[in-house]
Order: sequence, then structure tokens, then C-alpha cells
Amino acid sequence: MLEMNGISKIYRTDLIETHALRNFSLKVGDGEFVAVTGPSGSGKTTFMNVAGLLESFDTGSYKLDGADVSRLSDEQRSRLRNEKIGFIFQSFNLIPDLDIYDNVDVPLRYRRLAAKDRDQRIKSALEVVGLSSRMHHMPSQLSGGQQQRAAIARALAGDPRFLLADEPTGNVDSLMARQVMDLLEQINEMGTTIIMVTHDPELARRAHRNVHIVDGQISDFRPYEPRAEIEAAAVAHGPAPMTMTPA
Repeated sequence: MLEMNGISKIYRTDLIETHALRNFSLKVGDGEFVAVTGPSGSGKTTFMNVAGLLESFDTGSYKLDGADVSRLSDEQRSRLRNEKIGFIFQSFNLIPDLDIYDNVDVPLRYRRLAAKDRDQRIKSALEVVGLSSRMHHMPSQLSGGQQQRAAIARALAGDPRFLLADEPTGNVDSLMARQVMDLLEQINEMGTTIIMVTHDPELARRAHRNVHIVDGQISDFRPYEPRAEIEAAAVAHGPAPMTMTPA
């Protein structure tokens, strides 16, 4: 699904060069759920921006769903991002003057989908996140957890190949955080690849594996194993204990 090799990203000013990513290599398989952890300033956000085609990079190669995206134009990147990637942000990013139905509809309009197709996608996504009865409510009429579920529905309606979730539970309480994670696991079980940045060790443990980033490099990770091999090993040896590197 995602394969980065030797990615470097440097931010330059007149006096300073900041190496946000250094020789960064990562492979994420189709259907995986990967948690990305690391201290503030470690490069997690830059990685997410590069993975989501929001930023370019200086050196290295990046394949998304088998296609080399390293040299795409801005227009090509925008089209691919809209068709293949769903984004879930900590701050929800809902438009306050639109109801939930229209919030979910916004990115679909950019794809110029027919109204009937958009309506089916919107209603299906809202049903998955449990907000069918709230589709005509305004964001201010929903709780924080409901707003995050609406943001997840907006991402799902585009039928993305994978979701990038940046601290998706950061603005909700612990109970709502677990409910959001339950929903993300359900979506992953339906076949969607998920990459989630989080500072919460409890939530990170629920992913298939953890990738820990320090100073723009991966400091600790388990290599990618296809799902079939993981399941075969579990049957042969029983479930392995979960481990992770603390953030």
C-alpha cells in the first residue's frame, strides 16, 4: 500500500537547515493498522504530510498503492489524494456553517460525482459511524466524540484506499477515545489501511504494529508481515504478546 525508501525532507531558512526526515524508509501493507509514535518534533507530522501527498520531499522514492508518486505535479497529487487518501484530524476540521450531511459532501463535490452517488456514499458513511439520525445537525449541536465520528464519515465517504489519522482522539475524553478506536478498528477490519499518529500508549497497542520515530528516523519497528503470514503464525504458535516502544 505504502512504500517509502530513503526519504529525506529538509526545511530551509536563510540561516538554518532542519532535517525533518532523514533516510526514512517504511513499508505498510494493504489492510494494516499502524500506529506512529514519537516525541514532539520527531518528524511524525512531516511523515504524515509526505504520506498524504500534502508535502513533497527532497530525496528518496515513494510508492502509493503500487504507483510511484515521487514526480507527480501538484494537480496529479491533488487528484490522487482526493481519490485514494482519507484524512482524520485532531481538530475535526468540520465547517461550522454546514450540517453534518453537507460536511461529508464537501470533498465528494470536488470529485464531481453525481448527486445520487454522493447521497448514497454520505448516508452509508454516516450509518457506519452511527450518525444517521444526526445528519442534519450542525457541528455545534454534537459532542466532541460525535464530531470526530462525523470527520471519520467524511473521510470514509470517498472510499479511500487508506486513512491517515493525526491524533484522532486528542480532543475527546477517554471514553470517547476508546469508542473512536473501536470505530477505527471496525473500519480496518472492513479492509481499509490505517496509519495513526498518537501519543497514547494504550491506543497504540491496539494497532497491528508500532513505528517509533526519533529525529526524523525510525528508531524501533516490527517489519511488515502480510496478514496471511501473521494469521498462520498465530494459529501455529498461539497469540504473541503485544509490545511497543514507549513514546
